[in-house]
Amino acid sequence: MERSLGLMAGAGVLPGRAAAEARRQGWRVVAFAFEEAPGLEEHADAVIPSSITDLQTVVTQLFAHQVTATLFVGKFSKQRVLDAAQADEADDTARRVAERGLSDASLSDTVAAMLDGMGMKVLDQRQFLSPWIAEAGILSARTPSDEERRQIREGMRLARGLAGDGIGQTIVRFRGVTVAVEAAEGTDETIRRGTRLAGPGAVVIKAVAQAHDYRFDIPTVGAGTIEVLARGGASALALEAGKILLLDREEVVRRADRAAIAVVSIGDED
Repeated sequence: MERSLGLMAGAGVLPGRAAAEARRQGWRVVAFAFEEAPGLEEHADAVIPSSITDLQTVVTQLFAHQVTATLFVGKFSKQRVLDAAQADEADDTARRVAERGLSDASLSDTVAAMLDGMGMKVLDQRQFLSPWIAEAGILSARTPSDEERRQIREGMRLARGLAGDGIGQTIVRFRGVTVAVEAAEGTDETIRRGTRLAGPGAVVIKAVAQAHDYRFDIPTVGAGTIEVLARGGASALALEAGKILLLDREEVVRRADRAAIAVVSIGDED
């Protein structure tokens, strides 16, 4: 029997890359496009425009295309989910999902249970995106200073704890003070807020919860994040090794070096 993958595509380039890898692995890819995802049509066997307010149509199409497993890739706007629920725009299926809770864990558990009940397992994104996961080491030309290393050590400890509590994955530190903590606004907005408060020299740390659910989210940093760091005058970025995607590494490093930003990927032993 042909393996048919229902790819739930959020925004960004990751859905297209995952679709290409899935086809390489022998999947027939049916993509449900919830957001703009460059390259998706090139690598999917079918692309179906979709909306978070009309999930019953998505379910109908999953059965129509005989989907045997699902994959969530790309950026899905939690604000859009909140707005739809508050405006009462969602269909009955979307409303039932929202009523179970809008935290990441609640949404993930509800959606996974619904799809599992239909015989469609939700797959781990790392099965299709592992080539872009950052391994431990110094990624930039400039290494962190002693002061930046102190901020990174303390910041990584704090960020891991906050991520584990489901609060956020990114914090901004400056001279021993945590000036910004990520909540629902996302990494880039947290960096903008933190660097506005700190001024030049802020250190940004991004960590992942020990029990992070990679079926529904894979933390990602790309060239755009480096531009946000540069505009805010941040001096260093630390990532948790083996857990975060680094998109377009060469471009990330080029932009970081141009702005003299130290970029380091930190392992569990650091």
